Amino acid sequence: MKKYLFIYAVLTTVIIVVGGRIMWGENERQKSNNSALMQSVEHYRTKADESAASVQILRLRCGEFEELRAADAEKIRQMGLKIRRLESAAKSVSQLQLQAAAPIRDTVIIRDTVEVVDTLRLFRWQDSWVTIDGVIDRDSVVCNLRSVDTLRQTIYRVPRRFWFIKFGTKALRQHIVSSNPHSEIVYTEYVKIEK
Repeated sequence: MKKYLFIYAVLTTVIIVVGGRIMWGENERQKSNNSALMQSVEHYRTKADESAASVQILRLRCGEFEELRAADAEKIRQMGLKIRRLESAAKSVSQLQLQAAAPIRDTVIIRDTVEVVDTLRLFRWQDSWVTIDGVIDRDSVVCNLRSVDTLRQTIYRVPRRFWFIKFGTKALRQHIVSSNPHSEIVYTEYVKIEK
């Protein structure tokens, strides 16, 4: 009889410990997600004067991702991927804002086979990241804009702290830096899919 009571006590203890650890992990994930949703994107400039943004990472399960990010889930399905095979999903939005002054020059052209001489005004401005060129005709403007931008993304763990001791993981954070000085990161989001 004592043997059965001992086995029952051990099994009950194991179930309580395992269930407690699972609930503790789920509670930590929910707290982290609440914290991530309450924070807004932090915008800043790096030492090299590049636009940068930082945001805490959301940790969602597949079902939560499909429910809360339905539009993103649909786009992923359209790419031919299955949500259950997804590790993470990131989305960033940057905006190019530029004010440029370009000199205008006259150009003489001959249109078609008829000897009609016409004058067009051309402009062109460029730097290492942006090229703008265009043609000003009598009643219209044709403009071409080309912008090159490199987004560098890093994901890292923020450790818990007790005085000067760092341990465990308090949160996961994402940092994105834009190399184009004319571009500004407007929005960023990173969702880690957990099984």
